[in-house]
This record gives sequence, C-alpha cells and structure tokens, in this order.
Amino acid sequence: MVIVGVDLAGVERRDTGFCVLEGFDARTCILHSDSQIIEETVWVKPKVVSIDAPLALPKGRCCLRDDCECRERGGHFRQCDLELRRMGIPFFPVTLGPMRSLTERGIKVKKSLGTRGFKVMETYPGGAQDIWNIPRKKDIQGLRDGLKRLGVRGDIDKTDVSSHELDAITCALVGRLFVESSHLSLGDPEEILMILPKVKG
Repeated sequence: MVIVGVDLAGVERRDTGFCVLEGFDARTCILHSDSQIIEETVWVKPKVVSIDAPLALPKGRCCLRDDCECRERGGHFRQCDLELRRMGIPFFPVTLGPMRSLTERGIKVKKSLGTRGFKVMETYPGGAQDIWNIPRKKDIQGLRDGLKRLGVRGDIDKTDVSSHELDAITCALVGRLFVESSHLSLGDPEEILMILPKVKG
C-alpha cells in the first residue's frame, strides 16, 4: 500500500515536503511546482494523497476576497476548524493572511489530482502530532524521534531531513490510518472532512 503525504507550501517558490510511504518505509524529497507534485504522484500511483493544506472554503463562501458578499455569508471558519478549536488544537484560519494563498493552492492541487482519479484528503500534521503527543516541527529532532517511535524508517534518517519532509511523513501516516479506517473525521462532509488520528482514551 502506497500513500503520498504532501506538506504544501503556499507558493511554488517555497519548499513543499513530499513523502511516499510504503508500509512504514518513507521516501522523501522537496518539490516546488504544482506540476512536480502531480508528476511525482502519478508516478507512484498512491492509494490516497494526504495533504497539509485547507482543501475547501467555509460553506457559503465562493472566494476569499474581503470585498465579496460571501465573506459575511460564509465567515472565516469551516466546521472542521471549529471542531479543532474545541479539541484545544491551535490552527490558522483559512482567511488569515498567507493562509489564503495556501488554501487557493490546496484547492487547485486537489482538483488536479482528483481529475486524475486520485483520492485526496485534508489533514493537519500539527494536530496529528499533538494527538500522538510528539513535538511539532519547531523541534525537528524531537519530531523525527517521535515519528521513528511510531515505526517510520527510511529517509527519516537522512541527516538533512527538513521539517517539511517530516510533516509530509506525518501526513502520509494519517493517510495510512484513513485507508485502514482507523481515523478521526472532523467537520461537515458537505464542506470537507479533516482526517486525523483517533484520540486515545
């Protein structure tokens, strides 16, 4: 079973982490353009693509422009965002500054992969890491060690592995849980479901 995890950057000039997870063996790299992401995904033919980026707008919104009437109709939060907040997991709203470009890019990449027949899901590695009680990417070594305790091997041992690649590995692990039907779904399915690990206890 092959899963792709993507820690998507808001713009192409910045680093996007990309992981191909087969079993618990992770192969990672840094990509930049949408076309690179699509080409690498098509090449490995994953069961699911798990992306760290908002992949849908709040219900009622047609765009993220401040001068559009949909701003009042749809607001700033999706149902999955509100559920994250109730869980005490910090996040950035899709309408906040640089999150706008990430959201727009995420929706575009999801559409491109979907038209090619791939199942694409939204996840949030920071939330997954909180649920697993392992460090977020500010502590690269701590995050690496935490993921290794979860069984990950392969490129996670690269001396120069980046925080983006570690978040991509996290996305792929959550994608694996999704395929195994051992996951938590947050949100409104008519809007989007955010996939996370089940909360223990």
